[in-house]
Formats: sequence, C-alpha cells, structure tokens
Amino acid sequence: MSGKPPATKRLRWATQRYPGAQGPRKRDTIMRALSRRRAPEKNEADLAHMGENFGGNMHDGDGAMSDAGSIMDDGSTQRRIFINQPLPPDLLDEDGTPLQYFSRNKIRTAKYTPLIFVPKNLWLQFHNIANIYFLFVTILAIFPIFGATNPELGSVPLIVILLITAIKDAIEDYRRTVLDNELNNTPVHLLVDWHNPNVTDENISYWRQIKKATSRGLRWLVRQYKEQKLKKQAKSNPDVLALRRSETRASVYTVASESIQMTPVSSPTPDKDRFSLKTPVSPTFDKDRFSFAPSENGLPRPTHLQVPSQSHFGGGGGGVQPIQRDHGDLVDPHRQGPQKARFSRGYWKDVRVGDFVRIYNDEEIPADIVILSTSDSDGACYVETKNLDGETNLKVRHALRAGRKIRHARDCEAATFVLESENPHANLYSYSGVIKWHQRDPNDPEKWGPERQEAVSINNLLLRGCTLRNTDWAIGVVAFTGDETKIMMNAGITPSKRSRISRELNWNVIMNFAILLVMCLLSGIVNGVTWSKGNESLSYFEFGSIAGSPPVDGIVTFWTAIILFQNLVPISLYISIEIIKLAQAFFIYSDVHMYYEKLDYPCTPKSWNISDDLGQIEYIFSDKTGTLTQNVMEFKKCTVNGVPYGEAYTEAQAGMQKRQGINVEEEGARMRAQIAADRVEMLNGLRQMNNNPYLKDENITFISSDFVADLGGASSEEQAKANAHFMLVLALCHTVLPDRISEDPPTIDFKAQSPDEAALVATARDCGYSLVNRTTHGVTVNVQGVEKEFEVLSTLEFNSARKRMSAIVRMPDTGKIFLFCKGADSIIYSRLTKGAQPELRRQTAEHLEIFAREGLRTLCIAQKELTEAEYQAWSKEHDIAAQSVHSREEKLEEVSDAIERDLTLLGGTAIEDRLQDGVPDTIALLAEAGIKLWVLTGDKVETAINIGFSCNLLDNNMDLIVFKVEEDTTQAAAALLDKNLHDYFNMTGSPEELALARKDHNPPPPTHALVIDGDALKLVLEEELKMKFLLLCKQCKAVLCCRVSPSQKAAVCQMVKKGLDVMTLSIGDGANDVAMIQEADVGVGIAGEEGRQAVMCSDYAIGQFRFLGRLVLVHGRWSYRRLAEMTANFFYKASFPPLSQRNELTLFNSFDGSYLFEYTYILLYNLAFTSLPVILMGILDQDVDDKVSLAVPQLYRRGILRLEWTQTKFWIYMIDGIYQSVICFFMAYLVFYTGTFVSPTGRDLGGREQMGVFVACSAIVVVNTYVLINQFRWDWLFILIITISTLLVFLWTAIYSQFESVGSFYNAAGQVFGALSFWCTTLLTVTICLLPRMSSKIVQKLFFPRDVDIIREQVRQGKFDYLYNPSAGASSVASSTSSDSVKPSKPRFDQDDELRPIYPPSVAPTATTSGKRGSGNGSDGTDGSVFQAGGTFTPRRFSLERHRPSMDRARPSFDRLRTSMDRTRASFEATNDFTSAAMLARMESCHSGPKRTSVSFEPR
Repeated sequence: MSGKPPATKRLRWATQRYPGAQGPRKRDTIMRALSRRRAPEKNEADLAHMGENFGGNMHDGDGAMSDAGSIMDDGSTQRRIFINQPLPPDLLDEDGTPLQYFSRNKIRTAKYTPLIFVPKNLWLQFHNIANIYFLFVTILAIFPIFGATNPELGSVPLIVILLITAIKDAIEDYRRTVLDNELNNTPVHLLVDWHNPNVTDENISYWRQIKKATSRGLRWLVRQYKEQKLKKQAKSNPDVLALRRSETRASVYTVASESIQMTPVSSPTPDKDRFSLKTPVSPTFDKDRFSFAPSENGLPRPTHLQVPSQSHFGGGGGGVQPIQRDHGDLVDPHRQGPQKARFSRGYWKDVRVGDFVRIYNDEEIPADIVILSTSDSDGACYVETKNLDGETNLKVRHALRAGRKIRHARDCEAATFVLESENPHANLYSYSGVIKWHQRDPNDPEKWGPERQEAVSINNLLLRGCTLRNTDWAIGVVAFTGDETKIMMNAGITPSKRSRISRELNWNVIMNFAILLVMCLLSGIVNGVTWSKGNESLSYFEFGSIAGSPPVDGIVTFWTAIILFQNLVPISLYISIEIIKLAQAFFIYSDVHMYYEKLDYPCTPKSWNISDDLGQIEYIFSDKTGTLTQNVMEFKKCTVNGVPYGEAYTEAQAGMQKRQGINVEEEGARMRAQIAADRVEMLNGLRQMNNNPYLKDENITFISSDFVADLGGASSEEQAKANAHFMLVLALCHTVLPDRISEDPPTIDFKAQSPDEAALVATARDCGYSLVNRTTHGVTVNVQGVEKEFEVLSTLEFNSARKRMSAIVRMPDTGKIFLFCKGADSIIYSRLTKGAQPELRRQTAEHLEIFAREGLRTLCIAQKELTEAEYQAWSKEHDIAAQSVHSREEKLEEVSDAIERDLTLLGGTAIEDRLQDGVPDTIALLAEAGIKLWVLTGDKVETAINIGFSCNLLDNNMDLIVFKVEEDTTQAAAALLDKNLHDYFNMTGSPEELALARKDHNPPPPTHALVIDGDALKLVLEEELKMKFLLLCKQCKAVLCCRVSPSQKAAVCQMVKKGLDVMTLSIGDGANDVAMIQEADVGVGIAGEEGRQAVMCSDYAIGQFRFLGRLVLVHGRWSYRRLAEMTANFFYKASFPPLSQRNELTLFNSFDGSYLFEYTYILLYNLAFTSLPVILMGILDQDVDDKVSLAVPQLYRRGILRLEWTQTKFWIYMIDGIYQSVICFFMAYLVFYTGTFVSPTGRDLGGREQMGVFVACSAIVVVNTYVLINQFRWDWLFILIITISTLLVFLWTAIYSQFESVGSFYNAAGQVFGALSFWCTTLLTVTICLLPRMSSKIVQKLFFPRDVDIIREQVRQGKFDYLYNPSAGASSVASSTSSDSVKPSKPRFDQDDELRPIYPPSVAPTATTSGKRGSGNGSDGTDGSVFQAGGTFTPRRFSLERHRPSMDRARPSFDRLRTSMDRTRASFEATNDFTSAAMLARMESCHSGPKRTSVSFEPR
C-alpha cells in the first residue's frame, strides 16, 4: 500500500476499542459452494415519471405511486429485506414465522466431522473400483475353502492403502476445518439489542440443536479439564493462578470497551486529504453541530448526528458550485424505540441478512453488505478485491446518499426502510437493488410524505472477501450471507484436469483385469474337468475334492484364483503415482531458478497431478500484454492537433529496423544518446515554464522538447492552446485516485484500475497538469502552479464492450460543460462528427499507425461541448436508467451511447509496454524444442506484428500471410482460405490432408507466419471452416491472432487441442485469459500487474514468462519421462507370475489353486519388497541435468511425439515380466526335477515352501535389478534403496520362519540359505533373466542410439563442461544456461531502460553452436552484419536545434518512422488497405448527428 496521507485533525464518530488478541485473517483459498440458479426476471416498467432530482419525489399529483415505486411489486425478485419494519403478511406463515429463508453465514468446506470421518471416508474411498476389488478379495480370503492360510495378513495391503489415504484426507480436511473455524470466528462488530424481523432463531432444526448441544458439552469438558489441570499446577506454583486471574480481568475489560456505544473520539488514523475538507478541523467538540434532547437527568444528549456541511469546514473552491440535491434520509428522528441498540463484537458466523455491520479499516468484509455510511463525509470508502478477482489496486465504493447520516448505533435503530434486491448470482461486477422508505413531511413531522427510493448498484456493495482500506469505518446492512455471497457462488469453477498418462492408464488396468478374469476362468474350467475324469493320480493321493463335485470344484477354484492372482491388478500403483506427483510438485515449487525476487513469488503448482503433461506440450497459446511484455506502461508519444510529439526507441521499432537490415545495436546507441540530450532540454524547458513541485526527473517517460516549446508558444498560439488543452483533458478524463504520500517533497501516488490510465495522468502531471485531489463532486488539478477545481458531473467508465470512457466536466472559469472521451481509435473515429476535421483525422490516423508499428498502444482523445439544457436532459435519462433494478447495465449503456456522439478529435496517445526480460531467448528455446507458439492478443495488428519480430516469434525470412476478409461472410472467408492454402502450400484443405497433418508433429519450416484479426477469426471458427483454418495454421511457423476476445482465445485453444489431438498450454496474466487457461491441458498464470485472477485459475503460477522455458523443458520433461518409466516398470512387476500369479505351478497341480510360496511373500511383494525402488525412480531419476536440458532443447521432442509411454512399451514390459517369471520358476524346478538336495542336517529341501524360497528370492533380486538397469541415474541413495529392498526378502524369510506357528515354513531360512545350491541357482537365474534386457539395451545404445544417449556420452566426454565452468575457453560466452538464462541473479544490464540494449545476447547454447546461439543483434540466429542497407539515412534532429522555424517544421520521430515504413516488406506493409491509417481515413461516424467543424479549447 501507499504511504500515509498528510495529517488532518478531524473528528470521526467511531467506537473506541482495543484491538483483539487475534486480528482478522485473510483467507488463503476460495471455498467451494453450490451455485444457485437465478430465477427468471420479468420485464420492469420504465421510470417515465421519474422526478428531476436523483432520489427525489416519486409521487404524482394525485398521490398515486409512480411506476418507479412499483418496480419490485410484480414479484420479479425473491429478496425483500425489512429494516425496523414488521414483515408484511405475505412473507409470514400461519405461525408468524418468516417465509423467506436466507443462507447462514457460517461456511463449512470440510468434508468430515470427527464423528463421521471413519464411515464417510471409507464410503468415499470405496468409490474407487480397485478398492472394492481388493475388499472383495480380502472377504474371500476369510473363508478357508478358498485356501488362504492367513486372511488377517492378507488384509494388510488394503488396510495400509486405506490408512494412508485416510491420513492424507484427514490432514487435508483438518486444514480446511482450521481455515473454516478461523474464518467463521473472525471478529466483526454487529448491532445488538435490536430486533431483526427478517430472521428468527426459532426455526433451528433438531440436528443443529443436537450439534450445538454436543459442541457446548465438549467445550465444557475441555474447560473443566483445563481448570483441573490449572488447579494441580497452582498447588505447586501459586503464581500461575494469579497470572490467570489477571489475564481474565484484562480480557473482560477489553470486551467491555469493545461493546460501548459510539462516542466522538479523535481519529487515530487521520482521514485522507483527498476528499472535500479543505481546512483542518479543530479537535474540540462543537455542540452546535449536533441536535440535543434533554436526558432523564436533565443534561443534554445527542439524538441523531448531522453530517457536517461543507460550509462548516470552510474551503470550497471558487467557480460554479455543484447543484445541491435532496437525496432524502433513511433515519427517522421521530421514531420511538428502546434506545438500547449498540455495536458489539460478534463473529462472522453470527452475521444474518438484515443485520447492521460496522467494518473497520483493514478488516475483511464478512458478507455482501450494502454501504449506508462511511467515516468520510462524502460517503466514499476503498476496498481491495484481491481475494475476489486477484486485482491488487484499490477500488472506490460509495455509501447510499440517503444513508450517510447513519453514523451512530441509535441512528441504525431509527432507520426505517426496505431493501428490494435481485436474486443472488455469481457476477462479481453486477448488482441491482433499490432502497425504499417513507420520508416525513419536514413541515409536519406527524405526516408521512411520499415513498422515496434510491438505486443500489455494485458500487454501493461491499463483497465478502474484500478488505476495507484507507477508511476508518463503514456501516452497512447485510444483503447476502454464506453460500449466497458472490465469492462463494464463484468458488469451485475451475475445471478438474487429469493427465494424459492417467487417462490412458485406466485402459491398461482394464487389460490386466481382463487377463486376470481369463486366467481365473481357465483355472476353474481345467480344475473342474480334471476332477471329473476320476482316473487321475489325485484320486489316489487326495482325500476327495474340497467342494465334493467337479462343477463346484471349478467354481471354488475360480474364486481361489482371484485371490491367488490379485496382484495382477496393482493396488499400489495409484497411490505410488500420487506420491510421485506430489514430490514432483514440491521440486517445481522449490526450484530457486524459477523464483521471482521482485514479487517474492516462486513457481507455484496449483494442480499438482498434471506435471507429466508439461513434458508433452506441442502448442503454447500466449497473451501478449503482461505475459510477453511487462504491463508497466510508459507514455512515449502523442499527436495533438495533427502534430506528432515524442522521442523513443522501442523494442518493436528495433525489430522493424532489423527486418530492413539495419544494425540495431549501433542505431540503438545513437538513438539513446539523442533521447538523453532531448530529455535534458525538455526538463530545462519545463523548469523554466513552471517550477512544478510534482515533477520528478527520474520518473519522466514522455521525452519531447518540441512539445514543451510548442506549449510555450514557439510555433503558434493555436498549437500552444491545443497542447495545453490536451494535457488538461488527460488530467480530467479518468477514474484515478490520487494518494498523497508525502508533503516535503510533495509526492502523489496514482491509484488506477489500469496501468494505461496511470501513465496518462502521470504524463499530464510531468507537463504541469497535476491531479492533486478527488472528491465526490470533482477533481482538483494543479494547472501550471495554480490549483483549480473541476466539477465532474458524470463519469462513464470503461469496460471491454465499450472500449472507451468519458467524463463530463464543468469548467471552473467559464461554467461550460464538456464531455471528454478517450478510447480505441476505431471506436472514437466512428463517433466523430460526420464530415468534420478531414485533414486532422487523416493526419492523426497516420500518426497512430506509425505509433502502432513501433509497438506502442494507442488511444484517441476527443471531446464534445454540451449546453446546460443538453446535459440536464441527458442527466434525467441517466438517473432513470440508474434507478432500474433489472437490465440496468444495458439501459445505462444506451444512455451513454446517446451522448457520446458527434465528438471533436483532439489527438492520440501512444504508450509502450516493454518486453519482459528473457522473452526472446525463451521463445527461441521453445522453438528449438519443437514447440509451436501462438500469440492471442487484443492489440492492434501492427503492434502485434512488431512485437512478434522483437521477441523472435517472427523473422526476416518469413512470408506474412495477413488473413483479412473484405466481406463479413463465411463464403468470403472460405474463398480466402482456399486461396491461401493453394497459393502458399499447394493444398486443397481436404480431410485427407488434415489427417496427415494430425500425424505430423514436426515443426513447420520457418517460412510462413499467419496474422489474423478478431473479425476474420470469428468467421473461420465456424464449424464448416474450422478444419481448413486449422490446416492453414498447421503449416505456419507462427500464428498471431489480434483483436480477439476471451471467448475467441478459448475457442482457438479448443480447436487445436481437439482438431490435432495434441497437448496444449495457455499462459496469461489477466482475467481475460482465464477462459483460455482453463481450456488448455495445462494453464499457466503470470503474477503480474493486472491482478491475480489468471493465477488463481491456473494450474501453475510463475512470476515471469522466461520461467516457462525451465518449467516445460526441464521439469516437464523430467516429470513425463520419470512417470512413464515408473509406470512401465510397475506393470512389469505386476506381471511377474512367480509372486503374483504363480502360473507355471498350475501346470503341475491341475490348477487347484495351491500356493508355491508362503502367503506373506504375495502380500509383501508390492508393499515392501519392490515398491520403494520404483517410487524412487519416479521421483529422482534423471537422464541429463537441467543445464544440459536447456542447452539441448531438442531432447524435449520425445515428449511431443509421446514416445516415453506407449502401448507397445506396455506390452514389451509385460512380456519381459512373463519371460522372467518362467525362468525363475523353471530354474528352481529343474534343480529339484531329477532329485533333491539335503541340508547339512540331512533334511530334504524338496518341500513346496522350500522351493518357494528358491523362486521368491531369485524373483525379488531380478525385479529390483531390472529397475536398476532401467534407471538412468545411479547415485548412492538409489543404490542404497535397491540394496535394502533386495535384502529385505532375505531378512523377512529369516525372521518369519523362526516362529513355529508358520507350520511347514518353520526354519525354512536356515535350511535353504545354508545350501550351496540355493546361491548358485539364484545367481544363474538372475543372469539368465536379465540377459535379454541387457543385450537389447547394449544393441540399442550402440547401433540405434537415441538423442539422449548421444548427449549423455558427450557429457561424459566433457563437451558440456562450459556449462559448469564459465572460464572454459571460448565457451565462456555461454556459461549461464539453465539457471542463469532463466533467472539471472542480477539484472543483465545495470543501465537505465533507455540505455540498455534492446536485444541482450543469447546465453543458452545448443549442442551444435558450442555455446553461441544467435547473435548480439537478436536471438533468432541471424547476424545483422550480413544485411547491407540500401543507403544511409540520418534524419535531421530538429528537436536539438535552438532556433525553431515554425509549426510546419518536420518532426524527427514522425519522419524517421514514415521513411522506415516506405522501406518495409511488401508482404504486409505495402498492403495499404489493411493499415489502420487507411481504415480510419475511410471511416465515417456510424453515430453521426449535426455537423460540427470547430474545436473549442479552454484557456489554461
């Protein structure tokens, strides 16, 4: 926040209170709530009989209520809130209970309570089909008929999985519960001891009563326990009890002080000087300002406080005073009441609809509240909406005019009105309601006057989750609570995303389950048929079948096989993936190279389950402003009355010169030297003209000594007036709030809703037109040292649909009324007076196009003079529209549109938004990785193209395909599509060509780039043209979509994602990027200047665009490769039959389901013996490190082609597991086939359990060694885990076999491990099992090496040592790759922005460039020295000449750029019919009216 305002001694009516032990806490997360459906709205009557005064008399001559009074009577809304009035009979039931039900303000986002946690959590966990399957298997194992020897131990894996998941859910839910409790118990000051008729405490359900009683009982028990504990401590230490009593007394006094009624106290935080008070107020209590009534003891007492008048404080500026209007008063001073109401401390959970609430500075708003009054006499307050929309700038909200006298608890008790409101809905920027009340006749207090009303809009509403700032206090009445508040109705809108591997994994699990069913069915059939023969050996050696008949035997064997083969469906796979993704998200968050120190913001994963998708991205969709650029606006140039001003050398201008073959390094140095000299001359001129105390030399961005000279009259008096009036308009037409930071030196900070607006006002300040104060009635501007007050009659604010904003201002000296309007050039030009100013329009359009080609953001400035009658007539219509409850925004837009016509053009502005650091390098890096980047922006075509050249998206060798449809029809768009496909690529757009394009993932050659605007994009996104347009885009290296809406951004992303079946990523920083971010497979938000809404809705949040390269190319590639390799190895483990299926033994025992192993081996196989190595592989495996990953971005292309996880790889690993299981079984089988071995004690080793030890130990060694072979990185930790996991089976066998209860397995370890045959068999088995895998890897790496194999070999050879040793020879230029290029520890250039090179040298080398990629001139691999310009052009710098000839002299910046335009490439620049200058020159006003030809300037 900004600094404190200057001290102002001022009384405020507030509750003097001690701060509580715990202050209000901000919420960290937006909570989940069910969205409410909005009831259909009916048409409302027009307010035809509205009185002239806003909020004035609504009664006609006959005493009948006008249409305005019956707005809500048709039942079009469902919410009527009565304040100090009884509810009408239609809102009461037969028992007198209110029929309206309002949501409680207590929020609960936690899923569980301690009582229902176990049953509910189990219920939710068993929604997972895998858990149901294993529960069924565990139940089967209980029955002895199915042969499970230890069902209790068999339930251990399922119990462990359920327990781990339950612990995770409990921790998450506990955190939610803590947040809920903190939020619900946040203190707030509520009006108590008064009756709220809208709610009742009697309709509490029995369940809530039980819960409340239980909570009270638990609290009583806890309190009793603490007291008993305290008494025990007091016996040994008496001081403890005394200390406790002193704390109790202090807390009682604190609560008492917080509950006292309001008294006039001196404000500890003086009010802001930005409001209408002009002189300091004496802190002495002035009894004449208040009305008194005798109290019971005869002393006077205040009844109802009166708002101090302007005249009381003095000040008030000269000129025409604002028209005073009677807005009425909600307070009824003659109402009789108990006079007991007071504000007392309560909690958020106690807030109810219709309650009065007092909010203090820096407190969070507990519910959606209609503001009645504030500590400021003008009724203004400031809120921070960061929790709602992510925007950090302050916004102004205003109290109702009729409620500003409510400043005391007794006033709240005396206020009588009805709030009629629309239904709750999720739109954060819209609200319609109306306050109705009856005013007493001032001449006869016993007589009621007509019903009056005042409209309530979003500007009168404080939304839950906002924070009150720079305002001592505000009083309001609650309109919405709990789930019906706007923040709650917006919660949970972010769609859930699952990674591609997770989606494909389900099919592999289904395949395994199908294999399991086939095997079990085969076992049951074979066993049943075998028993049915009756003449087999088992008839002599068995005591009959366990089921008694062959068919039943087959059924029993089927279920026995289900138990036996259960591990084929990997129960631990899913939780292993969860653990791995959680670790990957932690690594991303902990990466210091993606930490943005300026904002103290690391890379923050918000959807931690899609990290592997980052390694498969093929298309990136990026916003421009704030994403590629800094969104820090600097006013650079302007055009006034047809004369261009401003000197700047922009990055886009350098890109344009680079295309012409100019050495931008030399040209940039020369231009910066000239600009520095012009800056000195301009500052000297400004100081000579006026010693502006608000001018700070280091903050000036608009450099033009020409402008200062013309402002002083060097050219002509007319141009001097034009320049002065232009700057005055910039200082008046805005919604900026000035915040005075200090008085010596005088410093004002501008709080603006957009950085563009702040830049315009700051430039006006630098030129001598300083905004110093804003009041409800207008603004105060320091005009060349003289402060003047301008009455702002109306402000028509900017929105994305209007693309303009206007201010209607009354001039202080003449009293004339002017409408000043600024907006997009096409919008302003369409509203100019038809036929007027043809030459000025042509010149201004040409200047604006030149500015746009320099990469500057342009606006047009216009005005219109209004007569008093015109304004009063329009104001009446505007007031009527503002009183509407439904369709208020549409009606206000119609009224605004009516007055914003027949404008007179004044000029235009040009603002630069610089590229972020590292953007060109990052884009080049992503392109080398095979990733295609599309830019979707709302900027003009010319601006986007030049930014594209400056950030390496476009280069000199590309043909720009400018897609512009002359006729707004799909037929014209289809014809142009066909023409471009045929002319440039010799294609027809057939489905066959599109099918081939889907299979081709190679990046297109860098020969073509497509540029399209929003109007043409709307046509080609039609269903019949979408695929052809996609095919055209697929052939282009880069695509720029300009002037696009948020919905079009999302549509383009969806078209590519579904049309090409590719992985997409969207990145943006503003609310207009949310739709695109949520549509893409991965959404990345940038924490920038436009707020945090994109961050709030994203999957990953970063501080700068340059971090995207590391996020995708390093962490994305690692995560994808790790998870793919881990999943393949996990299925390999599951397919290993010796432990999971025991398939070979069934060939020799008629598939009867008997076990080869001790049952614990089957249970611990996935749980303990083989789980950690695979999980560690998914967490820590690394083929190459981060520096090499960035130095060789081509390694990423395997992810684009999705080669790390394929169905072929799945079956190879499954077959590998089956092969190794066969070897493990038959190696042991062949040992015992012809004879048996004996232990040293003479015991036979041929038992089933002993043979199982042979097979099990060999299998565990094989599986863990197999994982080790597939691991790229062998470090001490992984080797240690492999060793421990392998030795664990031997340790378990040794320990478990020592218990006699294990039966025939007793002492198996001593018998088997003591035999030499066991160790020889194990060694031979491991060798034979792993020989095919080792052989295939050797052949692949020697004869069919992949890219990563070659790079790993080069790393070992030392070819990448320069990445780690900056002083290694010639490679020192490239010493900073991964971390240094992505996050420099300090700025690459310490000079001023105007002095630093436009293109910093590329620092991320590749394997083929030996540490050098690109050149000092740019990062696109071209060297500016090879381009020979046709001639040397050195414009004459008139701005540096002391003697200025006339107004008609050449303007250096304009002439230089106009000359540059003539030399640009014909593929775009020569297409004159596409330029904005040609378009604007032909444009006539579509809102034309009476012709105006003159321009009126106000004197300075």
